[in-house]
Amino acid sequence: MTDPGIEEFPRVLKDLGWSDLPGGEAERVAEITREFVEASLAFRDVEPAVTIFGSARLGPRHPAYALARETARLLALEGFNVVTGGGPGIMEAANRGCREGGGISIGLNIRLPREQKANPYLDREFDFTYFFIRKYMFVKLSSAFFAFLGGYGTLDELFETLTLMQTRKIESYPIILGGRDAEDAIEPLLGKLLEHGTINERDRSLLHRSTSPQDAVRIVVEHHRRLSRVTNKPEKKPSRS
Repeated sequence: MTDPGIEEFPRVLKDLGWSDLPGGEAERVAEITREFVEASLAFRDVEPAVTIFGSARLGPRHPAYALARETARLLALEGFNVVTGGGPGIMEAANRGCREGGGISIGLNIRLPREQKANPYLDREFDFTYFFIRKYMFVKLSSAFFAFLGGYGTLDELFETLTLMQTRKIESYPIILGGRDAEDAIEPLLGKLLEHGTINERDRSLLHRSTSPQDAVRIVVEHHRRLSRVTNKPEKKPSRS
C-alpha cells in the first residue's frame, strides 16, 4: 500500500473518523495538520543546516553569547545554515553569527502567552503554536546540533534529541555541548545517571565535547562529509528567499 498524496488527505482524514471528533478536537487536529504542512513547505530547501539550542536569557555580556555567535559564523563559512528558536539570547547570537558568515539564518519561533519576540537577525522565520511541531522541525532540518547553556526549554530540546538518537528513531548526528558552562551543567547529571545505571556509556557518548568553536565545527564538517557520501544531504546552500 502506497502512502496517500496530499490531494487524498481530506479523504484519509474522513476515513479515520476525523469528522466524528468533538468540535474542539476536530479543529485542533486540523490546526496541527496545517502547521505541520506549512512549516515543512516553508523550510524544504534549507539543508544543510545545524540547530543551535540555548537560553533566551543570556545577553551579549555573557561568554556563551560570543561563543555561540562565533560557532555559528564558522558554521556558515563552511556552508551550513543555522536554525534556532528565533528568540533573544543565545538564539540571537547564533542567528547573528550565521548572518556574519553568509549563511541563511532561520528562526523557529513559538507563540507564548508572554510573546517571545523574534530577534533581528533572521532571514527566514516561522511562528509555531505547538512546541512538538517546532521540535520536530528542529530535528527534521538539521544534521548536527549544539546545546549551549540554557533552562528548561533548552534541556527539553537537548534530551528529546538525545532520546530520538538513543532509541534509533533518527540517525545519530553530532550533538555538541556549547562550551564549558554547558558541560559543567550537564556532565554531573550524566555522571549520576551513569552511576545509577539509567544510561550506559553508549548513551553518554552521543554527546560530543569540544575545545573551541573551531574544534566543534570540525566535528560537524567531518560528519557531514561522511553523511553526504551515503545520503542525499546536500552540500550546497539554497537562496535566502
